[in-house]
Amino acid sequence: MTMDIRTNYLGLNLAHPVVASASPLTADLESILRVADAGASAIVMASVFEEDIRAEELAEAALWETGENSQPEASGYFPTMHHTAPLDGRLAVLRNAAERAGVPIIASLNGSTPAGWLRFAKDMEQAGAAAIELNFWHVPTNPDETGAQVEERCIQVLRDVRAQVKVPVSVKLSPFLSAPGNMVKRLAESGADGIVLFNSFYEPGLRSITESAETGFVPSAAYELRLPLMWAALLSEHCQANLAISGGVHSGLDVAKCLLAGADVAMVASVLLQKGPQYISTLVEELQRWMSEQKLGSVAAFKGRMAAKGTAIQAEDFLRKQYRHILSARLPDISR
Repeated sequence: MTMDIRTNYLGLNLAHPVVASASPLTADLESILRVADAGASAIVMASVFEEDIRAEELAEAALWETGENSQPEASGYFPTMHHTAPLDGRLAVLRNAAERAGVPIIASLNGSTPAGWLRFAKDMEQAGAAAIELNFWHVPTNPDETGAQVEERCIQVLRDVRAQVKVPVSVKLSPFLSAPGNMVKRLAESGADGIVLFNSFYEPGLRSITESAETGFVPSAAYELRLPLMWAALLSEHCQANLAISGGVHSGLDVAKCLLAGADVAMVASVLLQKGPQYISTLVEELQRWMSEQKLGSVAAFKGRMAAKGTAIQAEDFLRKQYRHILSARLPDISR
């Protein structure tokens, strides 16, 4: 049976729904090309953090100032040296990847100031990004800051970036919002071409003996897929933007679940870090096998089949019923 597993995300025609998410595997050109060769339909480049670029720029500026002032009498003996801005290296990787990977390269930007979001977004577009993913990571540490203020800041950043670039723009959203559905609706109305559900927050832990922060990386687990699946199912019938699910996708069946909930693509990172980029082909093969068993000829034939139907009240009643069912389910016998 011939199957059509093509999908569309951010206006990009993709060979299949498995997209490599931002991770250390998508940080340098060699790794990006390896992920592309492994079969990713699109690649989200590792995030550019504004703080990292600012710190590199300040360090380089200090170094040049020191060099210029330390031996002024010797300056005429050496040719003029030209240095590049710290961001240029990241943009060069993006530019080369866009030219050589053979699949769309989506730039990921994690800004911290209004000026930073705009400056870097424009630079990424000029470097050849097929789209830009705004990776919002913000912990409202100020107890006087309201949820509405947090949300409005994100929406304003999107509006500003959207007004400056022509390539598609997606938003990687945090699940820690009072009303994620309303936020997604407002982002779509403000110009977001896609929404990624959700950003991983990787909170630091505590080392009790040394009284220091614990910052080890913990990969996602399959159970984490339930939260973005639920929201994709709730939103896909009511959102004009494309939906991507990120976090907890570990198998081809997980990819199928994402599509059933109404998402357009499934993004993977942890499973590739654990099993290698070549695992992309396994995910695609498992998806095709599942579709064959279900006698489904295309992604379009089942995408959104399990999305929430009916009114918001009906959806809430359904979720409460499932919640009660989970809590009342028989627990395994752990006395043995």
